[in-house]
Amino acid sequence: MATFDRLSELPLKIESYQLEAREAHVSSGFLRQTTTIALSGGGLTGLGEDVSYDGVDQEILQAAGPNLPLAGDWTLGSFCELIEQTNLFPEPPQRDASLSYRVWAYESAALDLALLQAGESLHGRLGLTPRPVNFVCSLRLGEPPELLAPLDARLALYPSLRFKLDPTPEWDAATLTHIAASGAADVLDFKGLYEGTTVDTPADPAFYARVIEALPDTWIEDPRLTDEINEVLASSHDRVTWDANIHSVADIDALPFQPTMVNIKPSRFGPLSDLFHAYDVCEERGIAMYGGGQFELGVGRGQIQYLASCFHPDGPNDVAPTGYNEPVVAAGLAPSPLPVATSEVGFQWQ
Repeated sequence: MATFDRLSELPLKIESYQLEAREAHVSSGFLRQTTTIALSGGGLTGLGEDVSYDGVDQEILQAAGPNLPLAGDWTLGSFCELIEQTNLFPEPPQRDASLSYRVWAYESAALDLALLQAGESLHGRLGLTPRPVNFVCSLRLGEPPELLAPLDARLALYPSLRFKLDPTPEWDAATLTHIAASGAADVLDFKGLYEGTTVDTPADPAFYARVIEALPDTWIEDPRLTDEINEVLASSHDRVTWDANIHSVADIDALPFQPTMVNIKPSRFGPLSDLFHAYDVCEERGIAMYGGGQFELGVGRGQIQYLASCFHPDGPNDVAPTGYNEPVVAAGLAPSPLPVATSEVGFQWQ
């Protein structure tokens, strides 16, 4: 039986819902805004988090308030169908990806509430055994001359911390030697699939070659496959993994070669049915997985940690506790791997 089929018939009663604004400055140097979706019914409340990146989209949602006709008796499956057919944006979103992020917010809240009302946990319903979650800290280094300061500051507090790093052309030989000596890099996110953003990275084969050769034990995420870079990567296909272009199983099918591993970001898939289908397909094909976050500020972070615990606990999961993403990291954060903290009922990580 497909994984989502084990969930879709859960009864779901919704009486009302509320929205809660959240914001925080994060390590990438921007003000992160999200919205918590709180669906209530039968004296219980299920939570989800809208991680749309544009602050204006969050502010318009919050100003409009809980004005959608969601009250009623549903199954989880029928409620998800409603959400996927409803215009969830009072005004058109700034970018198409936000459509999936908002669907994920409502449907993850509905999953939480349906499980609470049934008195079941997600892993119990699916017959899974959660395991401790390996995680990495996703980090873009600073600007010269303080290029390595963000890395070194975190390693000073957490010597065993692992990283997903964003290479940039400023990484010279000394920088690469320093990173290699730390032994802390697990994933190199080349961000080669982005265009027109502040994190675009040039498709320079010489740049790719010197980074990949200097850090041979790392995953290569989201390279831009020009003819020249294809030559650089010809012997490293088993190290290549994908993130930004993975929104569905169809996107996995469309990759230029069979992946060893892919980054499954739940919010990027949107509908729960699409997300669980991807888990099923990767398991069937022997494709390793890891999870990724979207600078969640609330319940969404725990939910992706929960999913990682159930479906890919050993991967380089980009699901570090939120404190690792703050501009100045404090002492006392939980180290990797995160102990299992799944809720006894519902879809939350305690």
